[in-house]
Amino acid sequence: MAARLIAAAALAVLAVLCCAAGPATALGMNWGTQATHPLPPKAVVQVLQDNGIKKVKLFDTDPAAMSALAGTGIEVMVAIPNNMLAGLADDAGKAKDWVKRNVRRYDFDGGVTIKYVAVGNEPFLESYNGSFINVTFPALENIQNALNNAGIGDRIKATVPLNADVYNSPKNNQVPSAGRFRSDISGLMTDIVRFLAKNNAPFTVNIYPFLSLYLNDNFPLDYAFFDGTATPVNDNGVLYTNVFDANFDTLVAALAAVGHGDLPIVVGEVGWPTDGDKHAKASYAQRFYAGLLKRLAANTGTPARPNQYTEVYLFGLVDEDAKSVAPGNFERHWGVLRYDGQPKFAMDLTGQGRNTMLVPARGVRYLPRTWCALNPNAKDLGKLGANIDYACTFADCTPLGFGSTCNGMDVAGNASYAFNAYYQVQNQKDEACDFQGLALPTETDPSTATCNFTIQIQTGAAAPAAVMASLDRSAGAAALVLALLQLLVLW
Repeated sequence: MAARLIAAAALAVLAVLCCAAGPATALGMNWGTQATHPLPPKAVVQVLQDNGIKKVKLFDTDPAAMSALAGTGIEVMVAIPNNMLAGLADDAGKAKDWVKRNVRRYDFDGGVTIKYVAVGNEPFLESYNGSFINVTFPALENIQNALNNAGIGDRIKATVPLNADVYNSPKNNQVPSAGRFRSDISGLMTDIVRFLAKNNAPFTVNIYPFLSLYLNDNFPLDYAFFDGTATPVNDNGVLYTNVFDANFDTLVAALAAVGHGDLPIVVGEVGWPTDGDKHAKASYAQRFYAGLLKRLAANTGTPARPNQYTEVYLFGLVDEDAKSVAPGNFERHWGVLRYDGQPKFAMDLTGQGRNTMLVPARGVRYLPRTWCALNPNAKDLGKLGANIDYACTFADCTPLGFGSTCNGMDVAGNASYAFNAYYQVQNQKDEACDFQGLALPTETDPSTATCNFTIQIQTGAAAPAAVMASLDRSAGAAALVLALLQLLVLW
């Protein structure tokens, strides 16, 4: 009997410790899949489970991902891409069919625990030049009405993940309490907010302190983090020591200005990239997440909403080497895990500040330990620039850019990196390491102390043509310019 009591007590203690060591209950993760060699969905879901992450945000309703999530109890935000909004806005029947095929299909006991439907993704970005202004709200209405009519709208809510540029403070009063929705979409945003409130759905916003640094060289570095070391912004006696709080509370003020200051807010994306820019460093990412996770675990909230639970989805889980680099080369490096599911830096999801690593992906299989490098006996180097440009058009060369992990190598290093990146994307096919006689396969790792020459993972097939086509030429052009400049200097 005593042994049983001791065992029961031990189990109780373990249960308490387990709960105390679990991730913040509000914590979710974005799962993007724009990669030439994406991790298998089952491996990704296993990573989520191994790390205690109970919420995930998708950017579509890929059947393989949905199948892997079935039965796990992980709460899911599924998504409708922007290019589908017009059709759903024009036809309520199409919205009904979409809900049937992408929500109700998975909504059963032992199926996928769908919590939200993301209608579009940042559709009001000013860079879209109004392409989705007239279709987003009607699509939102039709999807939520379809959920309601299906009898599931009480537990599955439609929302629109919006960029933080949909609100701002006037230039003559740059404080959070002066926040208002952007003047060109003020009426539309008011309609959306009222509709969300009517349906008990949250406002979803993506907040990126990193972008404040990226877009403004004069932005104070410490204000992007949560250390409390930055010079505070004084908003009528309320002190803001970080840009995340200031941004969030600017939204709270904008919501209050249209009569819904208490509308729940979900942070759909927040994170820090680790390569592709001088501020995109693993050390900065570690610092940023340590501060954010500590606050989430303590339900610190913000000055306008103190001591409140905030639902947050980190962006993102894994690096995506086929993302567009139009916003910046850092776009391919948002993952807290590398392309192969390995952690980049210490990260304690409990917010307790422990020096611990995330649990990596299990069972990842790699291609053979073979790289592609510049042929040391190559004679016709006049073709080098064009071949580097070709390689970087169809593979990720963003680490070669200024301020990135592979910046500063000589011409041979730049060429070898580009050739190897292409070779790995092409699954190490023999013909992918020739480049008009400029390259040769090697079993000697060309990596340096700061620059990793990757060996890609096995995915069972070559990269899909559509994914390959999505790789921007801008990355290739940047690498070409870099290589040619160094060619002039060193050769």
